[in-house]
Amino acid sequence: MDLVAYVDTVPASGETVQGRQFRQIPGGKGANQAIAAARAGADVAFLGAVGDDAFGVQLRTTLVDSGVDVSGLRTVAGASGVAHIVVDAAGSNSIIVIPGANGTVTALREGDTRLLDGARVLLLQLETPMSGVVAAARAGRSLGATTMLTPAPARPLPAELLECVDVLLPNQHEAAALTGHDDPERALAALLESVPEVVVTLGGDGSLYGARGRDPVRVPAVRVEPVDTTGAGDTFCGAFAVARAEGRDPEEALRFAARAAALSVQRHGASTSMPTRAEIDAF
Repeated sequence: MDLVAYVDTVPASGETVQGRQFRQIPGGKGANQAIAAARAGADVAFLGAVGDDAFGVQLRTTLVDSGVDVSGLRTVAGASGVAHIVVDAAGSNSIIVIPGANGTVTALREGDTRLLDGARVLLLQLETPMSGVVAAARAGRSLGATTMLTPAPARPLPAELLECVDVLLPNQHEAAALTGHDDPERALAALLESVPEVVVTLGGDGSLYGARGRDPVRVPAVRVEPVDTTGAGDTFCGAFAVARAEGRDPEEALRFAARAAALSVQRHGASTSMPTRAEIDAF
């Protein structure tokens, strides 16, 4: 659950500022990307966990209402995951994630593999334990899915995970954290030593795509006036996964994802801001 405070300026350490608004919005990187993909036109099944609290009920309902198959969503004892988010007047955000129930997703359960069987794309994030992510990636690889990983929150990626990843989707900060290179093109080149394809998202500067054996390609962002950038990266990743699942080439998929992200930043919240397929196509 995203607990979002809107302020003019993000407070410094020890400082108290007056907020403009507070919102409680269903979120989580995995759920956000699942909702983005479902709204962008895909059939989506979700694997993860929520707590047995009120947030868990609301999170499950939000996924169901967005058309996501939640038969792989566990309910466990304790609190659901939450994110404390501060959004400033420019629409930029800072986020603290507290895993809660997400910390229990350490492995696949009986029946989870059934949901992966026949999937064109498996889209992974790192807000759950690495052991569960690796297990899902291995299952996806064995079943023939194209496996995409958003390495967020950024942390070292084990070789056993990277060998199962087809497309890595870091933002520029995550790419720098993973490689030590602040320059996106250098980071891209370094990441391509480990995975076949990489997309580095650059916020308002668009995205940078690279694949082994071809020159990097930059795709610009769609210029809009942002209201709230929360969830824009998840919208981009979900829409990109849909476009690739439909067989679009990488550049066309990136343009599709850029349109979806541009629509999302013009609305408040994460899951609440994600556009439908009709909106993306019209835009």
